[in-house]
Amino acid sequence: MSESLNLGRAKYAAAAISMQVMLGILYSWSVFRGPLEQLHGWTRAQSVMPYRYSLLAFAAGMIVAGFWQDRRGPRVVASVGGVLLALGCLIAGLLHETVQGLVIGYGLVAGVGVGFAYVTPIAMCVKWFPDKRGMIVGLAVMGFGLGPLVFGPWLEWMIGKDVVAMGSTIPQTFFVLSAVFLVGVVGAAQFYAVPPVGWKPAGWAGAAAGTSSVEMKTGEMVGTWRFYVLWGLYFLGTSVGLTAIGEASPLLREAAKGGGAMISAGAGLGVMSIFNGAGRLAWGGVSDRLGRLPAVLGMCATSALACALVLRVADGFSSLLLGLCLVAFSYGGFLALMPAMTADFFGAKYVGANYGLVFSAWGLCGFLVPGYFAGLLDAARSHGDLRGGYAEVFTILAAMAVAGAGLAGGLRRGRG
Repeated sequence: MSESLNLGRAKYAAAAISMQVMLGILYSWSVFRGPLEQLHGWTRAQSVMPYRYSLLAFAAGMIVAGFWQDRRGPRVVASVGGVLLALGCLIAGLLHETVQGLVIGYGLVAGVGVGFAYVTPIAMCVKWFPDKRGMIVGLAVMGFGLGPLVFGPWLEWMIGKDVVAMGSTIPQTFFVLSAVFLVGVVGAAQFYAVPPVGWKPAGWAGAAAGTSSVEMKTGEMVGTWRFYVLWGLYFLGTSVGLTAIGEASPLLREAAKGGGAMISAGAGLGVMSIFNGAGRLAWGGVSDRLGRLPAVLGMCATSALACALVLRVADGFSSLLLGLCLVAFSYGGFLALMPAMTADFFGAKYVGANYGLVFSAWGLCGFLVPGYFAGLLDAARSHGDLRGGYAEVFTILAAMAVAGAGLAGGLRRGRG
């Protein structure tokens, strides 16, 4: 029985990856920003607002879903997430003419739906693969990072370049997405299940899933200093990636105006997503071999160097895309390592609820940081120095990545 489960667990990873690709629509919001700004005359701060609220709602949904899936299992929770994501896109299509309407539909309802669906495959895979936590979580969330590779060019094509037509193509795009998510996300959820109590992979000498020597409930976890260090590291480490992803499409479109662009901004977003997804798998594998701390320090160093040495002085489409890809590569690692580190420090039994709370750092970062920097860029644009505004933004982000590395140095495995 154990051997058959050991061989069959790959199907759960496959279902997790397919769902995560669809959930990666969240990272494709920057494709909508330019058309919405053209159609309605919105500022950068206005067009980024649905994205900010979607990240906050995503994190809030994860906290609720984490507790719920620990009690009811992943299938029901992920199915509800798919329904909410589809409903959110439907509302966004109906209320697309106002910032508030998009915040309600895409930001809040769809964001909560993504949070419900996102945490379940992570918690499930951690339990099925206790022998390869870093790698399997990286593989599972790789799909989320690759989402824009699928959605970026497709959304760009559906929306089109005719500003007048965008009044109908934008809502139509949301309606199509609603149907895709209702079928795809809810369908993938039907393959979800957790291993029997006490199960472990055949031939593996470690502890059975859910029987770690350290198994902390959420209330116990928040009483440890490691929770707060991990939370702060997550906030600082992902600030670079979340800001770059939110600004990627407008940045690439601006750079393309100068000529020399081999691909469209939407395709550039797709290339970024490849690096985002590859980073999740690569850094997860590195952490399994060399340890979590060396991997985290490597990710922070890559982010800082990309911001300080590439993005700050990027003078063309290619150099800009290179910097964005390096940021995406390091950012992806945080989404792979943080669930694994949560299980390392606090046990796998309650990882759904525990990681949901740790993930609130990502949500709060996504709500506060991109909005703050969008305001700086609006101010720089009003003074006719948008390039200088980007230089300031990426200098600050480089400093935040260095601060994250400093926090990471204080983490060690064990009880808090």
